[in-house]
Parts: sequence; structure tokens; C-alpha cells
Amino acid sequence: MGGKNKQRTKGNLRPSNSGRAAELLAKEQGTVPGFIGFGTSHSDLGYVPAIQGAEEIDSPVDSDFRMVLRKLSKKDVTTKLKAMQEFGTMCTDRDTEIVKGVLPYWPRIFCKISLDHDRRVREATQQAFEKLILKVKKHLAPYLKSVMGYWLMAQCDTYTPAALAAKDAFEAAFPPIKQPEAIAFCKDEITNVLQDHLLKETADTLSDPQTVPEEEREAKFHRVVTCSLLALKKMLCLLPNNELDSLEEKFKSLLSQNKFWKYGKHSIPQIRSAYFELVSALCQHIPQLMKDEASKVSPSVLLSIDDSDPIVCPALWEAVLYTLTTIEDCWLHVNARKSVFPKLTAVVREGGRGLATVIHPYLLPFISKLPQSIMEPKLDFFKHFLNSLVAGLSTERTKISVSECSAVISAFFECLRFIMQQNLGEEEMEQMLVNDQLIPLIDTVLKDPGLQHGPLFNHLAETLSSWEAKANIEKDEETIYNLENVLLNFWERLSEICIEKINKAEADVKSVLSVSNLLQVLQKTKDSLKSNKKKNGKVRFADETPEEDGKTLKENGKCMFSGEHSEGSEELTESPLIDNSSNLDLVSPLRKKPLEDLVCKLAEMSISYVNEHKSEQHLQFLSTLLDSFSSGQVFQVLLGDEKKDIVKAKSLEITKLAQKNPAVQFLYHKLINWLNESQKEDAGFLADILYSVLRCCDTDLERKDVLEDLTKEDLKWSSLLQIIEKACSSSDKHALVTRWLKGSVLGEKLVALTDCLCNIDLESTVSSESYFSGQWTLLSLALSQHVKNDYLIGEVYVERIVVKLHETLSKTKDLSEAENSASSVSFVCDVVHSYFSSTKGCLLVPSSEDLLLTLFQLCAQSKEKTHMPDFLICKLKSTWLSGVNLLVHQTDSTHKQSTFLRLSVLWLKDQVQSSSLDNTSLQVLLAAVDDLLSILVESEDTALPGVYIGSVMPSDSDWEKMRQSLPIQWLHRPLLEGRLSLNYECFKTDFKEQDAKTLPSHLCTSALLSKMILVALKKKIVLENNVVEKIILELLYSLQWCEELDNQPASLTGFCEMLQKMNITYDSLSVLDNTSGLLELLFNRSRKNGTLWSLIIAKLILSRSISSDEVKPYYKRKESFFPLTEGNLHTIQSLCPFLSKEEKKEFSAQCIPAFLGWTKEDLCSINGAFGHLAIFNSCLQTRSIDDGQLLHGILKIIMSWKKQHEDVFLFSCNLSEASPEVLGINIEIIRFLSLFLKYCSYPLAESEWDFIMCSMLAWLETTSENQALYPVPLIQLFACVSFDLACDLSAFFDSLSPYNLGNLPVNLISEWKEFFSKGIHSLLLPLLVTAIGEKKDLSETSFQNAMLKPMCETLTYISKDQLLSHKLPARLVAGQKTSLPEQLQTLLNTLTPLLLFRARPVQIAAYHMLYKLMPELPQYDQDNLKSYGDEEEEPALSPPEALMSLLSAQEDLLENVLGCIPVGQIVTIKLLSEDFCYVLGYLLTWKLILTFFKSASSQLRALYSMYLRKTKSLNKLLYHLFRLMPENPTYGETAIEVSNKDPKTFFTEELQLSIRETSTLPYHIPHLACSVYRMTLKDLPAMVRLWWNSTEKRVFNVVDRFTSKYVSNVLSFQEISSVQTSTQLFNGMTVKARATTREVMATYTIEDIVIELIIQLPSNYPLGSITVESGKRIGVAVQQWRNWMLQLSTYLTHQNGSIMEGLALWKNNVDKRFEGVEDCMICFSVIHGFNYSLPKKACRTCKKKFHSACLYKWFTSSNKSTCPLCRETFF
Repeated sequence: MGGKNKQRTKGNLRPSNSGRAAELLAKEQGTVPGFIGFGTSHSDLGYVPAIQGAEEIDSPVDSDFRMVLRKLSKKDVTTKLKAMQEFGTMCTDRDTEIVKGVLPYWPRIFCKISLDHDRRVREATQQAFEKLILKVKKHLAPYLKSVMGYWLMAQCDTYTPAALAAKDAFEAAFPPIKQPEAIAFCKDEITNVLQDHLLKETADTLSDPQTVPEEEREAKFHRVVTCSLLALKKMLCLLPNNELDSLEEKFKSLLSQNKFWKYGKHSIPQIRSAYFELVSALCQHIPQLMKDEASKVSPSVLLSIDDSDPIVCPALWEAVLYTLTTIEDCWLHVNARKSVFPKLTAVVREGGRGLATVIHPYLLPFISKLPQSIMEPKLDFFKHFLNSLVAGLSTERTKISVSECSAVISAFFECLRFIMQQNLGEEEMEQMLVNDQLIPLIDTVLKDPGLQHGPLFNHLAETLSSWEAKANIEKDEETIYNLENVLLNFWERLSEICIEKINKAEADVKSVLSVSNLLQVLQKTKDSLKSNKKKNGKVRFADETPEEDGKTLKENGKCMFSGEHSEGSEELTESPLIDNSSNLDLVSPLRKKPLEDLVCKLAEMSISYVNEHKSEQHLQFLSTLLDSFSSGQVFQVLLGDEKKDIVKAKSLEITKLAQKNPAVQFLYHKLINWLNESQKEDAGFLADILYSVLRCCDTDLERKDVLEDLTKEDLKWSSLLQIIEKACSSSDKHALVTRWLKGSVLGEKLVALTDCLCNIDLESTVSSESYFSGQWTLLSLALSQHVKNDYLIGEVYVERIVVKLHETLSKTKDLSEAENSASSVSFVCDVVHSYFSSTKGCLLVPSSEDLLLTLFQLCAQSKEKTHMPDFLICKLKSTWLSGVNLLVHQTDSTHKQSTFLRLSVLWLKDQVQSSSLDNTSLQVLLAAVDDLLSILVESEDTALPGVYIGSVMPSDSDWEKMRQSLPIQWLHRPLLEGRLSLNYECFKTDFKEQDAKTLPSHLCTSALLSKMILVALKKKIVLENNVVEKIILELLYSLQWCEELDNQPASLTGFCEMLQKMNITYDSLSVLDNTSGLLELLFNRSRKNGTLWSLIIAKLILSRSISSDEVKPYYKRKESFFPLTEGNLHTIQSLCPFLSKEEKKEFSAQCIPAFLGWTKEDLCSINGAFGHLAIFNSCLQTRSIDDGQLLHGILKIIMSWKKQHEDVFLFSCNLSEASPEVLGINIEIIRFLSLFLKYCSYPLAESEWDFIMCSMLAWLETTSENQALYPVPLIQLFACVSFDLACDLSAFFDSLSPYNLGNLPVNLISEWKEFFSKGIHSLLLPLLVTAIGEKKDLSETSFQNAMLKPMCETLTYISKDQLLSHKLPARLVAGQKTSLPEQLQTLLNTLTPLLLFRARPVQIAAYHMLYKLMPELPQYDQDNLKSYGDEEEEPALSPPEALMSLLSAQEDLLENVLGCIPVGQIVTIKLLSEDFCYVLGYLLTWKLILTFFKSASSQLRALYSMYLRKTKSLNKLLYHLFRLMPENPTYGETAIEVSNKDPKTFFTEELQLSIRETSTLPYHIPHLACSVYRMTLKDLPAMVRLWWNSTEKRVFNVVDRFTSKYVSNVLSFQEISSVQTSTQLFNGMTVKARATTREVMATYTIEDIVIELIIQLPSNYPLGSITVESGKRIGVAVQQWRNWMLQLSTYLTHQNGSIMEGLALWKNNVDKRFEGVEDCMICFSVIHGFNYSLPKKACRTCKKKFHSACLYKWFTSSNKSTCPLCRETFF
């Protein structure tokens, strides 16, 4: 079809336009139609606007409006809807004049579109119309007549929002006063439109059958008819009366049409409903016209009386009543008996078919309008009618619905009263109404509990009251007589049915209860009935059953009718005490006597059944009966003829009371026995009876006497509980027993009960819980119930009970957990919880605060102390929280004097400061305090949390004591690391480790207070007096102390983790609080005390919690730190790492002048040389002083000190006599010399070198001579720095470059090597052996082992010669096979075990020393090689036995550590643990074995590898390596490497085994494992290949993948490089390598023979097979050629060596062949591929020679001893 750019038909200049087409059509026809459309009637106006001259400019319609109006003519719903909304908006926005231009076209559009099928369009139309009206206002008048008919219809639209919109538009146009006038103005037009719709239109004329579906057409037609009928009704209602006459003709014509009357039988309910509404309106407004049409109206309405459609019913019954009222002779036109009444009866009999609430209210008016003539005979008519009504009650629908049932019953009683009133005096009618209708109905209801939720009893009572009232008022004697007869008859018949229900041994419970309910209602006065008439609305959900519903109502009814005012148990409101018996006095005399007689009869009958059959239902009936009729007369009947003087053992008052009051007599004769014998189910009824008895007492005192008498001895606990529960549930009952509840008898009894309950459970845990739970409930009730803000029982007794409960809780700590589980604690918790939960603050008794404290203590201590099971701890917690909550939210400020808060502070302080807490206990305590503080911060008194925290806060002196009690060994690490300097002995040498589990009090206190301020700060509570800063500092002190300890016990590690979990950290606290004052306080403490305070500053800067800029203001004035004190010294030392170069220079400038001219005492003091040199060393440590001249100058000063005060220098002396001060200065001097060596590039004179080296050796001698004193910390430190100096000197000389050699004195190097170095190691090697021999604590981090690190590091510099010339005592092992000299074997036996030592430094030192020895050892085996000749079948030779025996021990240990882990799963070994040392030692041992292996010759290697194969040690190693090597063995720095380079891995980088450098420690084991794997692959490729091929598939793949990815490239490259760089020359053979293709080419030439071989390495080298390919071949036979290629391939695959070694072996073989040596005829090779031997074993017969190993294999595999060639016996 037409796209935008398609060519138009020739001559068609403009696109198509529907508006223009309409215009053309108009011109052609020669007329000017307003609209073009279809329709037969005048009212069908079409809907397509064809505005003439739409294109002309002078058109009155605005172009935008024109566009919208066109859109309104479209068929699409969405288009119409949007257009209508746009039209509405434009009406609001445009000028009035423009909008007025639309008005001529609006009526036609409105009339059509207001009937649109789519309801949204109709609604939008009315909304737009309202906007149009508001804009044009009175200018709408000329067009009103054309729209009004449709407008009225729109107001009656079946879619409510559209109807409301139309009404809004109508009200916007006309105020209510003007509306009748407007309707009257257009009445003719309206009537015409509506009549046309009702009589002329059809579904097909309203909509186009060709375009609109049938269903839609039908729906529209039905809606139009409904709206038209309703619009007619609306017009009738709105028209003034004087206008109606003029329309009479039009209505007459409408009513004369049969089509109109057919609407009453229409299938659509909406149309029928509208029709009946119109009929009602016509009867109301034009009655005469309806009378004229009586013959049509009456059948149309009355014969539809059984229409049970819910939409139609209300309108129909209204029409029925209007018809009966308007048309007196309506019954002439219908047959009442045959047509109307059967239909009515059917509807009523079926309970209104679910519409009782609509239909039944019309029944009384309906029967009242019936003429006498059609009801004859009346008796049968009314009997039939009432029977139908009652029958309606039994339908399912009526039973389910309360409202339906209620409507039926109401209708029944209304009709009954009406009929009685009309026919009073007619005895038959009276008999029928009472005997045949009323009594059977009551009987039915009493039997059927489903009907009791209806208001029948109330209606009955009302009916009786009306008859009684009439009898009282009536003057006519006959009427009175008739009414009295009716009532008398009623009571006789009622008594019969009630007695019938009760007079059964197995009476039905529901019937019995319904009788009591009936009697309760009947004893009510007319006034109280009226007050109850207002029905309580009740929502019932679908899943509630009617029975439950009935039960609820019944219970409510019972409560309501008994005059009780039911309240919640929390608090009872005051209401006057009503004596229900007085109700009967107010009842009419006509009712009082028969009702009393009936009650007495029923009571007498019930008690006989109770006595004889113990009938529970009769007892229940009796209790409800007495509740309503508690009079002396009834109790007299209940007593019967028994003797009255049985109460003997009672007091005089009780006896008198019993004689006077039958109720009390009944109590003692009957009720007490029942109470004591009763089961739980009966107890409630009996308690109710007791209250009925109490009502019969005259005064409160009498009631109190009776109850106290009962309490003393007669009543069971369960009965007491029932009595008190009843009192709590009703204010009336409470008023009866108040004096007794407050009295001493009950109080004392409850106190005794508490005592008994608590003690029984503590003594015997086997008591039955169910037996006691009722008694606990009673206690709980007594404590927790309050009336008018007062306790239920006397306050003094509450106090005593609380004290008892407190005592019980206090005893729990002495019991075991099992005993506590079974004890009364759980019950006590429940009681106390309900007490706290219900008590108002001001009601707390004093002892409850002590109880609260005990609860808090039980919750704040760990299970180990309290022995409480978990469920009890939860109960205790919720109990004390409710108590504290209560305490804190008291209205007055009593918490300031609160005993609980005061005592809890003292207890908390005692817990953290005095008692020893472990982690668990502390955690429980902190959790409890968290809960407590969380409640305190919610208090209205905002100062409370601050006051509480301030109370717990220790004083400064207490803090100081706690800090001093912290063990001092934290100082070890800062001293060793040079972060702090000391020159006095603050350590006790006999230091005892504290209990490993308990935490020091300082840690507990700081943690507790930090937790408290964390809670307070989160709630923005402001704390005074720097409390927050002080607590944070103490927390930092605790944490720093923990951090500085070496080898933290588990308890401290747990403590730190716990604080992290609880978020108790500096960062979280500093975020919540402004810590500006904190730094000042910290610096003050650091300047005053030094030590840990100084380290905290460094820690805070290091962890970036504070920036170094924040710290600057505190050290601006450098001179303020001098003269030096310990605090100043430590502060400067801690700040040093963070100072700038300039700042350090300023500090060192302060120190330098102080170095000159000291006395001996000054040298050692803090403010003397010791302190200043310590600062200088700290600055020098960070290499900030690069002034070589200055350093040189200080060295000279130190040398001058030696001259002046030589005794200060501890050279070769006994340290036990040296003072700590002297030790201190020596340590600082040694430190200075070490740093001097590192940083001074200034050339030194020979004398200076002599001073440094001689001092070093002298200090070392002192150290080695005083080994026994190492446990003394300062001497340990002295030893460490001495070894450090020796180590630094060794390192200095070890790393000398040729450039530096020129700056040194001439003989210095030789002196160092010959004397000083020898001196160092001759002292240190024996020292190491003796030192570790005594060690028990082997941890590397232990302070006692601190000197091992520098000592071992120094020993790594020992030379091979110094090792071999050792002076160690001989250590030889019996039975040890060895070829080594004694001196060397001793060294090996001494050093090898050190690889298993539990300290990493020792292991690494031992490794370094043994590593230097390994290349020396194979030569001794080489000398003895001949003894391992060819005689053995498979000769094997063990590497040094010392190593192998160590390896076997390590293998067992490793099996325990790693054996259970699958190969390929990576294990992370915990740093410096025992396992770490085992694994480290094992890997180092293998490194040594592989080094040893590499140093050996090919022949020896073959023997050693055979040994390894036999022991399977290598297989074990390889399995372990694949558990230790990381999945991704990349080196740490790869992230910053340039991407195009090959990444560094543990295979490409060499491992540096440093002792003092611990930063790479986490990578030690993984890197070492990788290093060992690489060595194994390189040096034992054949054995690894053998192992790999024998592994299972999973391991096979893991090994292959890993090796190919990370190792093969490295080894291939090395192998090719070694060929390229090889200096090995072969006579007659040249070897070349190609790195890119991983190939090696060997060319062998001898005379004219040329052999070229190409060796190709695989991608997974060395696991895969090396392939040998042939190149040139000149002068060699093919078979020989194949043999040689096979040999080379075999050598390369099976020999444990490099390619060059394989090629050398092969060349040797070929040479021998050319020399004439024959091949072994088993392996076809001259040289054996594994042990490199020649064929020597000759056969005696054929003289052929074979290799020994080949023969051995031949014999064993063939199980024969014959020659392989000639088959003769070989030997």
C-alpha cells in the first residue's frame, strides 16, 4: 500500500483526507448534513464530524480541536480514549472563545460516545464534559435539550466511575436547587430519547452488525435499556410535582406498550432491577396511572415475588410493598393462594435463599398489609407461615451466617408479636403461637448449638418484657387476663423443656450450657437488654469454623450476661460490685416467681446428679446458674434437708455465719469436699460457685473470714490458684476477695510455699514437674498481678518471697550442671521474669535489686563457674534484662541510689582486677556488660551511662599497679631489635611464667572499659574527664604488650582475636570519638615513662592510624628532650624511623657535643654517653647519617674511651661481675661498630681496623666464656650484638670487590683469614654445639634462643678448610659403614643431626656447613670403587650413612605430617611450627644428597642411584614435593615485572637461605621444594622418569602438567646452554646445539666413517623420552647404525646425567667397538648403559663375553643358567 515516497496516481495532487471526502460528498448531494452515519431513529445522530469547509481558515473550530474531534470518530478504543483526554485538557487550557467554537459539534459527539462500549472511554467523556462545562458555563444552554437525555443515562451508567463522573459534571452545571428546573426544561426531549431506547431500539440498531461482534452489541443494548429505565426513575424523582401532569400522556403511552411490561421478566437481572425500581417510582409519583394499569402491574410485581437474584431482590420487595400500598385491589388480578403464597412460602422456607437480610425485614410489613379475606382460615395461614419461617432456620446457609440467622429470628419474633397482638383472646391462636411455635423453636435452639449464636434469647426476653409491660399498663381486665394466661402457659412449657434437658445423667454439655445462657438472659431487666442490644461487630476469617465462632460468642455472652466486666490480666479497672441476685428484684412480678421456681428446680436436680453421679456437666451448669442466681433461697434448696450443725471444728464467727447464711453452710458441707476431690477440669466451675457463695455474704469482713479459714487448712493449691486467677480476670470478683488477698494468712502461706518449693527441688531432683508447676504458677501470679498500681498480695510478703527466690539462685554455684538442670532455677526464672515484666518501676521491692545483681552475676560468668545449662542461661539473661529495663526506666531518679548499679560496679571491678579470668569468662562478661550498657544508654537520664562507666574506671594508681603487674618479658623483642635501649636490670632472672590460661588484670580491665565506651559512643553519649582517651590508651597498652611478647600463649592470641571480633579496636573507637586529646596524653606518658608508651606511638604511625604530620607538633622543640631521661630516650628512639633526614640530623647534632669529656660514670648513664649513643645508633639504623667524617670522628672518640677507661670495655672478662650500666654502654658501642661497617665508606687506618677486629674477638671470647649467664637478658643481648658484629665483619670481608681492596691496609685480608676469621669460627663452632646441647625451649622466636640467629649466620661464612681443621670432640657411631677419615666423619656426625634441630637458624647453618663438605666426600668412595667390582649382580652404594640415617628418620616424621594428604593437594605449613622444621630439614637434607650426587663421577652416580632406587627414598620425596610445591610458583615481584619478559618463578630464581632476613619466610618451604624438584629433575632424570611412568593416572597428569608448564623450559634451556658453553672436547666428535628447536647435533668421524645424530628434547623434558634421529651416515652398515642409535637413545633415557655425559658414554662405546672390543650379546653394547662396565664374563664354550649385570638379569628372568648364545651351562 501507500508508502510515503511512492508515486501518486496522475492528477492526484494531495494525499487522501477523510474530512475533505465528507465535504465533497456534501457538495455533491447539494445538502449540508451535520453528520454522516447510520441509524433509523431521530436520536441516532451518527458520529463522524464532517465540518463543512474543514480546510477553510475562517472555520469557527480551532485546528487543534478539529484534529481531536476527528480522532474521536475513529474506531480504535485507545485513539478515542487519548483523544478524549486531550480534548479535556484543551478545554481547560484554551481560551473560552476558542472552546465555545466546539459547542455546536459537541452534542452529537457526546450523544454517541457516551454510549460507547468501552467503559474507560465513557468515563473519560464525562470527565471531559465537566471540563467543557466549567469553561463555557451558561453558553451550554442552547445545546442542553440535545444532550440531557443521554446525560441522565450516563448518570445511571452501570460502570460506577463513569456514573460518578457524569454526576460530577451535572453538579458542576447545576447546583442541587436548580436541577429540578433543568430537568423540567428538557423533560419532553428526555422522555422521547428514553422511550425510543426502551421501545424502538434493538441491539442491531444501536451498533453496526457488520463491524461490532454480537456479544458486544448485546452488552451495549442491555446497558442502554438499564440506563434508560433508571434515567426515567431519576427524572421522576427530580421533577417537581406540578410538572408531572404534563408528562402523564407520554407515560400512559409507555405503559400501554407490552414491550415495557416484558422487562419485568427479562433474563438480565440489571434490567429487572431497574424495571422494579421504575415501578416503585411510578407508584410513588404517578399512583393514579398505576391504578389504571393495575391488571398489568399486579401480576408483573407479585408473581415475581420468588425472584432470588441478589441484584433484583431489594428493588422487587420495595415494588411489592408499593404495589400493595398503592393498588388496593391488586389481589383481584392475581390468585394469592395458588400463585403468590406458594412462591413466598418457598422463599421463606429456604431461609430467603441467602438473602434473608434483604427479604425478611419486609415480611412484617407484607403480612400487615394482607387483607383478612385472603388469609382465612387465619390459624392455618399463620401456622403455615411461621412454620415456614422456622424451617428457614435449619438451612445450611442460615446456620453458617450469623446475619442471616439473626434476620430470620428477628422476622419470626416480629411476626409472632404482631399476630399475638392482633389475635389476643383467641385461645386457639395463643396456644398455637406459644405451644406450637415459640416453645418448639426454643427447644430446637437449645438442642442445636449452631443456632445459639443468633439473638434468639434476647428477642425472647424482649417479647416477654413487652407482654409483661402491656399487662402492667393495660386497663382492660380481659386483655390482662389473656396476657397472664399466655405468660403462664409459656413458663409451664419452658420449665418442661429445661427440666427435660437437665434431668439426664448424661446430659448434653452444649444443651446444659444453652439452658443456663437462656436463664441468664431471662433474668435481665428490659433496660439491661436494651444496653446489650447494640451488636458488637465481629470479623471472622474463612478458616474459622462456625463452632469456634459460636463458642466465642457463647463465652462472650456468658461473661456479658453474668454482669462481669472482663479485663486483661495486667490491670483491672474499678467497677461497682453488682450483686446479681438483685436483678430478680427488678424483674416484673409476672416473671420473677416462675423464673425463681424454675431455677430452684434445676438447681435441686443438678445437685442430685452431682452428688450421685459426679456429673461434670451438671456441676458446670450449677456454677453458671449460681453465677446469675446467687440467692439464699437457691443455696437453701441446694442444702436440702441435711442437718445444719455439722460445722464444729470452726471458729465461733464462722459457725454463726454458717447458721445465718445457707450459702456458707453449703460451702462447708459440699463445696469444700468437691474442691479437694476435684480434678483440674472441674476446678474452674467450683471456683465460680465459691464466688457465688461469697456474693451471698453481707460484708467484706465475712468474706475474708471465710476465705482465711479455708486457706488455713482446707484448700488445695490448685483451688487457690483458680480462686486467684478468677479474681485477676474480673474486677467484680477481685472486689469480693481484696481483703483476703492482702491479708496475712494468704501471705504467710505463699511465703511458706516459696520456701518449700525452692528447698524441695534443691534437695530431691526427682520431684514431678507437673505437680509443682501449678504451685509455681500461683507464685508467679501473686507476684506479677497488679490492681490499681498495687500488688495483688501484701507488699511485705512480696518482699519475703523475692528474698527466698534470691537465696535459691545464690545456691546454684555450688551445684553441678545436671543438678541445676533439674533444680528449681528454671521455675524461679519464670516467676522473676513475670514479676519484672509486669511491675511498674516504683513498685520494685528493695530485695529485688539484690536478686537482680545475682542474676547479672550468673549471666556474666562462664558456664564453668556457674554450672548452668544453656537453656537456663538464656532464661536468666532475659530475666535480668527485663529487670534492668524496669530499673532504668523508672519515672523518678531512684537509679541514682540504686543498689543494683552500685553493687554491680563493685563486682565488675573485682572481676577484672582481682579474679583470674580466661578468654571464655571475659567474653561472657563483656557480652553481659554490653547488654547492660545497651539498656543504660536508653535511659531518659543521659548522664547515667557516663556515671556508670566513670564508677567502673579504676584510679590512676590502680592503673599503674595493673601495668606493673604485667610480666616484663615483653621488653625482650624491642631490646633485641634495638627499638629501645636499657642500662639497668629490670628483669627477675628467676622469672616464672604466669598461668597460661588466665589473662592479666590490665587486659581484662581495658577490654571491659573499651567495650563500655564503644556502646556509649555509638549512642553519642558524651563522657567527661578524658575518660575515653584514657581508656583507649590503656587498650593500646594492652594490645602493644601482647604484640611485643615472643611466643604468645594461646590465651593472648585468643584475647586479641576476641577483641577484633567484638570490634574493640583503636580504629573503631577513634572513628566514634575525637581523639585530639589522645596524642597529647600519649606523648606525656611516653616522655614520662618511656617503654611501651613509646612503642605505641611507633605502632600507631606504622599502622597508619595516625599520620606522622599529626605527631610533628609534639617533637618540634628538639632541645626539650634534653637532658635525657629514660622516657625522652625511648620516645626519640620510637620516633626515629618516621623522622625526616633533617630532623634526625638535628637530634644527632644535640648528641655529638655530649660525647666528649665524660667520666667513667657519665659514660654509662642515660644522660651520658649511653643515652646519646643510643639515639645516634637509632638515627644511624635508618641510614640517615651519611657523613663519613662524622662517623669516623665518633669511632676515634670511642677509641679514646678505651684508652682512658679500659675497664669499661668488657674484653675477655667474667660478666657476672659487670654492672648493667657497663653492659648497656658496651652493647651500644658494639651496635655502633656494626652500623659503622655497613654505612661508612671512609677509608680506615690500620690501627682503627685493629681496634674493631681485636675488640670484636675480645667481646666474642667474653661471650663464649660466659655461656652460663645467657639467661640474663642484658647478657643475652650482649651476646647477640657481639655475634652480630662478627657476622657483619665476616660479611664485609666476604663481599669485598677489587675496587674496595685498594682502600684497605696491605696485610688486612691475610690477617683476617689467618687469625681473626679462624678465631671467630674456632670459638663459635664448639659454642654452637654446646649451646644447642643444653636447649630445651627450641623456638626460634624465644628470647632465650635470640643469640642463635647471629651465631648461626656468622657460621655460614666458615670456610671449608676451617671446617676440616675443626677442634670438635670425636663423635663416631658403632657399626657405621664409612670410608671417610675420623676427623671428617666426626664433623659429619656432629653437623648432620642439626638438620633435625627445632630451630631454623641451626638447620640453615648446618646446611651451609655441610654443603661446603659435600663435594669432598665422593672422592673417598671413588678410591674404594674397585671393591664394588663386577662381582655383585646389581651393585649399589650408599651415600654417606650419616645423611641416609637422618633421611630415614625424617621420612617417618614427614609421613605423619603429609602422608594423609592426596598428591596434588597443596599443604600450607604453619610458619616456624614443629612441622615447618621437619619439612625444612627434610628438603635441606635432599639438597645436600643431590649436591653430593652431582659431585660424584658417572660410575659412582650409577651406584648411588641404584641404592636410592632400592630404598625408594626418591619416590617418597617426589610424592611429598607435589604436596609442597605451590600451584602457581611465580616469584613475589612478578606483579611489577614488565609483561613481555618471562615471569620469574621459583624455578628460575635461586633460593637465598638467609637466617636473619625473615620477610621471605612464608615462601621458604614452597621455594625450597621447587628448588629440590628442579635439582632432582636435572641430576636424576632417569629415576624421576621411572617414577612418573609408574604412578597412577591422576598423579601422572598432575606431574606432567606442572612440569611442562613451569620446569621443562627452564631445564631445556639450561641443557642446551650447557652444550653451547661446554668446554668439554671430544676427540673426533663435534657437538652443536640449537636453542630454538631444542636440538643437539653430534657428528662423529673416524677415518672415512661419518655419523651424524640429532637429539630432540621433548616438551615435557626430562619426563618424556628423548628422541634420537639420524642425520648423515657414511661407511656404516644399517644394522650397526640402528644399534648405535638405540644405544644413544638408551643412554640418554636411562643414565642420570646431562646430554653431554650421555654423548661421552656413547662415544666411548663406539670407540671401544672400533678398538675391537666385542659387544655384549645381551645388550648389544660395549659399555653397560647403567654401571658403565665392559663385557668381562666369558662363556667357557663359545668364548663370548657378557656384562655381569646383563647375565644376572638373563639368569633371573629365564630361570636358567645357560649361555644366551650356545645354550651350554655357563658355570
